[in-house]
Amino acid sequence: MSRQQARKKDKSQGIGSGTRSSSPARQHQGRTDETRLSPVRSAETGGPGGFSRRDALATLVLGLLIAVCYFPVLSAGFVWDDVVFTEDPLIHQMSGLSNIWFAPADIKQEGHYWPLVYTSFWLEHKLWGLAPLGYHLVNVLLHVVNCVLVWRLLQRLAVPGAWVIAAVFAVHPLHVESVAWVIERKDLLSALFYLTAVLTWIRFVETPGWRRYGLALALFTAGLLSKSVVVTLPAALLIWHWWQQGRITATDLLRLVPFFLVGLGITMADLAFYASREPLTLGYSWIERVLIAAHALWFYVGKLLWPTELAVIYPLWDIRVGEPLAWAYVVAALAVAALLWFGRHRMGRGALAGALFFTVTLSPVLGFVDYGYMQFSFVADRFQYLAGLGVLTILIGGGVHGAHKLPDGWKRGVTGLFVAVLALLGTLTWQQASMYRDEITFFSHVVSLNPAGRSAHHNLGKALIKAGRPEEGLAASRIAVRQRPDFADAYVNLGLALLKLDRSKEAEEHFVRALALDPRHADARHNVANVQRAREQYMEAVESYRAVIEIDSRHALAYAGLGDALFHLHRYGEAIQALTRALSLQPDLPEAGALHGTMGLAAQKLGQSKVAAGYFKRALEIHPRDAIALDQLAKLRFGQQRYEEALGLYQKLVEVNPDHAQHHANLGVTLYHLDRPDDALRSFERALALNPDLAMANTGLEEVRNILRPRGP
Repeated sequence: MSRQQARKKDKSQGIGSGTRSSSPARQHQGRTDETRLSPVRSAETGGPGGFSRRDALATLVLGLLIAVCYFPVLSAGFVWDDVVFTEDPLIHQMSGLSNIWFAPADIKQEGHYWPLVYTSFWLEHKLWGLAPLGYHLVNVLLHVVNCVLVWRLLQRLAVPGAWVIAAVFAVHPLHVESVAWVIERKDLLSALFYLTAVLTWIRFVETPGWRRYGLALALFTAGLLSKSVVVTLPAALLIWHWWQQGRITATDLLRLVPFFLVGLGITMADLAFYASREPLTLGYSWIERVLIAAHALWFYVGKLLWPTELAVIYPLWDIRVGEPLAWAYVVAALAVAALLWFGRHRMGRGALAGALFFTVTLSPVLGFVDYGYMQFSFVADRFQYLAGLGVLTILIGGGVHGAHKLPDGWKRGVTGLFVAVLALLGTLTWQQASMYRDEITFFSHVVSLNPAGRSAHHNLGKALIKAGRPEEGLAASRIAVRQRPDFADAYVNLGLALLKLDRSKEAEEHFVRALALDPRHADARHNVANVQRAREQYMEAVESYRAVIEIDSRHALAYAGLGDALFHLHRYGEAIQALTRALSLQPDLPEAGALHGTMGLAAQKLGQSKVAAGYFKRALEIHPRDAIALDQLAKLRFGQQRYEEALGLYQKLVEVNPDHAQHHANLGVTLYHLDRPDDALRSFERALALNPDLAMANTGLEEVRNILRPRGP
């Protein structure tokens, strides 16, 4: 082959074309092996499947870049949709794993069937409970692994500047939403399976074998069970085949038929499940959907190139078919597509392949199919976690390819520019990651960039109320009600703020307003019940709590409130049943210790001292300084003449409440029964110093003094 012919062949494949091996074996095989791609062998890659010391260093640098840029997430908490798993009983219960897989509807706030994501949350809950740090570290580690996989994949494809692209991918602020937001584990986990499936597929094409084929299909399936957007992978593999060969063969299609079938089956099942949980019809025409898609594509490209003012919820565009700018996005997209297609012989197939990958990977979220988030915005940074690689590869790969032709001095300048860009992107990522510190910071950021956002002020108000800032929460909630006067949740929020400000009558009015809008609003009815219980209207509260349970049979707090109301009505057996149900639904309720204490008191009223002691002991395991549990268990032990145990409990009790006269008196009586009159004397004196009229202390002091008084000869 002449040099001129070789150049033409290279051009036809374009950037990172993955030039075929010209080994004697391949020459002997001839065109019968056209679907195979030989691995790239170089000092940089360390050979096919190899890993040199240089590779290890490059991997370490990627990890360090990510560690530095995402350092703020070490102090980040849970925000917004994280409640989908943090508050779900299935994540907390040991038995919840089977429900995650076989009864997904039991996950109350999740509309999709993505069991691998919730399995990861279930496992982490067993390791570190609901401590946010562990979940954030797992997300960061998954991002590190994905960046390494991106780098190794691009190396295999012989893309110039593979590590440079991976480094930009690692620190690009567009990915903060997927990494720093725990619930977006779905992006990271699905990307992990996606990338490993692609690498496995390439190895299968190089060396066909059922084991590799089956592994690629299994990884693809795992990706779909993490996030159904992975359905586009078979189409991406066809793009890769076309990029490498200039055509798609019948063999390529036949091999990928099972992938298309599995993807279609799982995705359709997921869509059906979603429609059953959250039926949604937004009513956009096909022309409007085309306009949305074209605008979204250019929006994503713009944010990749100029990642500023990154919002969690971008303003919802007003789609107008007659607006020229809306059609300009369509015309521009078609023009670029035509340019890349007709220019493929001159500039290579790589650019078109990258653009196709970008578009195809984004296609599920371009608005052709209705999904819940479209009510708030047509775009989100997290949607292009993988898709953006298409554009980055074209631009950076092309830039690195061109930079290799520059003189050495210019090359150093380009390297310096790359370092500066990386530092800038890393700084933006640090700043964006800091936004996930807590919900107030998070929603304040949302409001600052999108004050008219559908639920922006509502969520900010909710966060402020939760943080003990009801005045500010009230102000934000009033704005939310003005923005959405038909939104029941906004009235519930407003009522909660008023409740925190001891304005219960006004609060109840807003809860009732919420129920007028949505009679089956469990939280509104639950808050009405709480107001009734606070007013000691226990009969009414019982009815309201039962109404909540009728709406949501797994509402743990409703059972807890019901149990407390029944206790005050002296219906102790029913109270224990209700409280037991609350704890079975959510064992780690913040109120769990108090609920065990109430059950102990109820058991005492029923004359079940041994059972009551068990409840009090459990309450103290949860809250060792629970004064009521300490006092009641100490009294039980004293009544059983187990004075040493009673002594320890009373000693701890006076540490908890050092100014409580009765506790000191009880301690004195216990010491008296243990024949420690000197210590008993001091306890009685302390009790009388706090309350001189305490009869028990006066009687006890007199008896102890009689014992200690010297007797005559």
